[in-house]
Amino acid sequence: MHVHSEALIKELAFKAQECRMQVMQMVHAAQTGHIGGAFSVAEILTTLYFHHLRIDPKNPDWADRDRLLFSKGHACAMLYAVLANRGFFPVEELSTFRCLNSRLQGHPDRLKLPGIEISAGPLGHGVAIGAGMALALRMGGKPSSQSAPSSRASRARVYTVLGDGEINAGVIWEGALVASKYRLGNLTAILDYNGIQQTGATADVLSTEPIADKWESFGWHVQEIHGHNVREILEALDRADEVHARPSIIIARTTKGKGVSRFEYDHRWHGAPPDDTQFAEALDELKTGMAI
Repeated sequence: MHVHSEALIKELAFKAQECRMQVMQMVHAAQTGHIGGAFSVAEILTTLYFHHLRIDPKNPDWADRDRLLFSKGHACAMLYAVLANRGFFPVEELSTFRCLNSRLQGHPDRLKLPGIEISAGPLGHGVAIGAGMALALRMGGKPSSQSAPSSRASRARVYTVLGDGEINAGVIWEGALVASKYRLGNLTAILDYNGIQQTGATADVLSTEPIADKWESFGWHVQEIHGHNVREILEALDRADEVHARPSIIIARTTKGKGVSRFEYDHRWHGAPPDDTQFAEALDELKTGMAI
């Protein structure tokens, strides 16, 4: 496993906070969008895009790139902020978020924007699509149902970011079974487990606990981490890459609305925009967090 410097960890944490500020500006300007789930996934996405993934923003469809499937598509404001800062499209375009004819739609569209691997409006499809991609990459494009790697297998890996509300969907678990059956060691899921969905606590809506035991029972390699601790994210991703005989899931315990006390742990901020006063207060709090 790699040794990660304190400088790298601080840089990624700073970048996550910077992206939160951009998301806040985007959602406030548009007066529509999802803040809570965007803020909870900030460190996960910045760690992936600014350090871990093998990608080339100048060649977004590079055949041997790693694929990041953003299954929790409603939280795409954070994905857009990260992609823009990583160089996939101009940062200035973030100001068009959810505007008429903008490429930055309310849910990401694979055909509209570079860096988007799947269109994600209906939730729950990231694991199934990821399993298909991972199997195809391992087969090297050969039209076969073989489960063993072919000589043409790609080095590319597939990562899918899930929300804890969307894993209520049955198709998630069908995909998990397929990934386990074909021993897809090149597939890693990261579960943004913030405990809150649109109408309340996930435990009250439709509990999936004991979550780690469930994924283990489906044959996955399971890790549980603090999802806002960049060092833990980095180390978990490294460990997942070393698992070759089965798919991996990283259960990242996060905070809905992380970074703004008004938003944290409150399902009412799942998809509500702030007014001018709330926006100013939130931006001040995020700036204070960047200075710590």
